[in-house]
Amino acid sequence: MSNFEERVKALRAHHEELLTRKNEPMEWGNGIYDKWKNPILTAEHTPLEWRYDFCEQDNPYLMQRIMMNATLNSGAIKWQDKYCLVVRVEGADRKSFFAVAESPNGVDNFRFWEEPVTMPDDVIPATNIYDMRITQHEDGWIYGVFCAERHDDSQSGNLSAATATAGIARTKDLKTWERLPDLKTKSQQRNVVLHPEFVDGKYAFYTRPQDGFIDTGSGGGIGWALVDDITHAEVKEEKIINARHYHTITEVKNGEGPHPIKTPKGWLHLAHGVRATADGLRYVLYMYMTALEDPTKVIAQPGGYFLVPQGDEYLGDVMNVAFANGWIADEDGKVFIYYASADTRMHVATSTIDKLIDYCMNTPEDGLCTAASVETIKKLVAKNRANL
Repeated sequence: MSNFEERVKALRAHHEELLTRKNEPMEWGNGIYDKWKNPILTAEHTPLEWRYDFCEQDNPYLMQRIMMNATLNSGAIKWQDKYCLVVRVEGADRKSFFAVAESPNGVDNFRFWEEPVTMPDDVIPATNIYDMRITQHEDGWIYGVFCAERHDDSQSGNLSAATATAGIARTKDLKTWERLPDLKTKSQQRNVVLHPEFVDGKYAFYTRPQDGFIDTGSGGGIGWALVDDITHAEVKEEKIINARHYHTITEVKNGEGPHPIKTPKGWLHLAHGVRATADGLRYVLYMYMTALEDPTKVIAQPGGYFLVPQGDEYLGDVMNVAFANGWIADEDGKVFIYYASADTRMHVATSTIDKLIDYCMNTPEDGLCTAASVETIKKLVAKNRANL
C-alpha cells in the first residue's frame, strides 16, 4: 500500500468514526425538551467525495479541492422510516445548496445521500437558495419552500443589495424535484411555509412580509395567505396572525419555522424571533398554538424564548443565533426538533406532543412590561408557598 493509499484509508476511518459517533441527551435540562450533546451534522459530515479528489496523480497532497463551510437550517421529514433532513450546506464559496441526510433514529448516525439535490431554476435564476421548509401536503406531493436570493440590479453599484422571493418545488421521493414559479407577493419574502392541509379548498402559506432584504420595515410579523393554484402561486391578500412587539424577542422580526404540527388541542407552531443587541441581532426560537378549526387564531403563546444558543452553540459564523425550520413528530408522540446554531452546525432536541402542549397552554404569556413580569413571578411564588 502506497503512502497516498494509507492516508486515504486513515481519512476514511476518521470520517466513519465521526458519522457513527453515538449521541446522548444532556443532563439537567428545562423539563420541556432534551438537548443532545453532539451536533448531528457539521461541515465535516459531508461526504469525502464532495471534497477530495482521490486520484493520486491529480491530487498527490490529498488536498480538499472543494471545501465545505457549514450545515444549517434543515427542513425535516420522516420518509420511508428514516429521519430525513433537507440540509442547507454552504460551501467555502458562500454558495448554499440542498442535500439530504438520513438517520435511522433521528439523533445520530446521519449520512448524506450520494449527491446534492439538483434544484431546477425558476425563469430568473437565483444566485443562492437556502432554508427549505418541507411539507407533506394532503394533495399527495412533498413541497419544499425556500428562499431564492438574487442581486438587486436596481442598485448596480451596491454588491450587497439583494432581493428575496419564496421558491417553491415539489417531489415524490426527495430526489427528483419539479420547480414551480416563485411565490408572487407585493413584498420581499425570506421565510414562507406551506400549511399541510387545504383551508377553504386553497393552499395556505405562512409568510413574513418585508420592505427589504434585511429590514422588515412595515412588515408586522408572521402573515397568512390563501392561494388558489400552487403552480402559479400569488398572494393577493395577506394578514398578520402573530405580530411583533416592542422590547420582546420578536422586536426586530419574527418568522414561522417548520409547518405546524396538528394535535387534538390545536396546531403547535415553532417560530424564530429576532431582537437587536449591542452585539448584533439575537435569534431565538419560540412557540405558539392556533385553533384547529382556524389556524390563524392564536390560542396560546408562552412568554419569552423556547430555545436559545448555549455554550459552544453560541460560537460560529454568525454568533448568537438559533434557527429551526424542521421538526418531526412520530406516531408515538415524540418530537424531534432540528435547529442550527450560529449558522454553522445542526443539533437536535427531543420532546413530546404532550409536553409541548403543556408548555404552550400553561406557561404565562409576556405581559409586555416589567411590572407585569414581576407580578407573574409573585403569583408563582405565592402558589408555591401555599403548597408547602
